Amino acid sequence: MIQRAKVQPEEDGINITPMLDVVFILLIFFIVTTSFVRESGLDVSRPSAQQPQTSDDESNNVLVKIDELDQVFVDGRALSGLKSIKPSLQLMLAEKPEMQVIVAAHSSSHTETLIHVVDAARSLGIGAVSVAKQH
Repeated sequence: MIQRAKVQPEEDGINITPMLDVVFILLIFFIVTTSFVRESGLDVSRPSAQQPQTSDDESNNVLVKIDELDQVFVDGRALSGLKSIKPSLQLMLAEKPEMQVIVAAHSSSHTETLIHVVDAARSLGIGAVSVAKQH
């Protein structure tokens, strides 16, 4: 009598090795591509309510206040709208070429208004623009 070798039955199942290879390749692809995505933005950190530091020469400072209703005041004078910020600062820049702008924004004012005032000052070439918080 001839003995036959026992044949092992094949295991029934799904071979997931190719799927794991694809998953690791996708993982590497996403890691590499996300490292190149950089969003440009403006870092705005509103200061605390502490006393602002004053400079030695306060005659060159121009105070721009933004109240809780987003009304803008330049050295105590109310402006009619956001479009009049740049011309108003331009007139003051003609009088004080070395002026510094301090923007005091109310805590409940919109950030858009603050950014509009800072952009107007920077577009005129005013390099020293400070932001303060107003109660």
